[in-house]
Amino acid sequence: MILAVVAASVMVSCSTDTYKNINYLQDIDAQTEMQAGVNEGILVQPKDQISIVVSSRNPELAVMFNLVNVSYQAGSESVSAGGQQRLMGYSVNNDGDIEFPVLGLVHVAGLNRWEVGNLIKEELQSRNLLKDPVVTVEFMNFRISVLGEVSRPGTYNVAGDKINLLEALSLAGDLTIYGRRDNVQVIREYGGKRTIYMVDLRNSEIFNSPAYYLRQNDVVLVEPNHVRAGQSTINENNVRSTSFWLSLGSLLMTITSLIISVSK
Repeated sequence: MILAVVAASVMVSCSTDTYKNINYLQDIDAQTEMQAGVNEGILVQPKDQISIVVSSRNPELAVMFNLVNVSYQAGSESVSAGGQQRLMGYSVNNDGDIEFPVLGLVHVAGLNRWEVGNLIKEELQSRNLLKDPVVTVEFMNFRISVLGEVSRPGTYNVAGDKINLLEALSLAGDLTIYGRRDNVQVIREYGGKRTIYMVDLRNSEIFNSPAYYLRQNDVVLVEPNHVRAGQSTINENNVRSTSFWLSLGSLLMTITSLIISVSK
């Protein structure tokens, strides 16, 4: 009877610890309502690549403000009106400027894509170049990297300009059972500075973190937990961590002591 109680206690303790270490957003109850944060979109940075398409009721006038398409044929690039094409983009220089047709240098760094579109539109109208321009701006190099204890580590291209940390981890196939949920790192470089954010996926405070919405070139790093760190071989099907053997030894010693006490 005593052995059964001890074994049950150990199993309950392990189950509780597993829940605390594995489950996400543990402090949120079902149907909990939270105020959603405002995401204003990522900002243009030097060395970004953006596409800008200008359209108008008069296509003949708008065409001069659009870059030509590049067509790929037999492994080489050529300018073409047909075939498999890719829209060329504008490279943002180190000063945060792009060279736009007719307008010349336009400073776009620090603006989101809607603000860049409005800026180009206002310039075209104020110079009487187009009366009714529609300007569409998209990021062409928005990518993030997810490394460490995830199912599919790698670099991922992001469509649009919005992705949050949970979505990025989902792209990478979620954390493995060995990934630490309490200390996920987001490494960000912006304005010549590198910032490292620590995020606890078990707590709803992640929604208030500056790292919840990712920016271009962010690196998400998932550390291994103590089980992974304590493994002595690579074969995950056969290894047992040091902590496992210590726990087992402690349990056996406890059971032995109880048996001796009962037999007396």
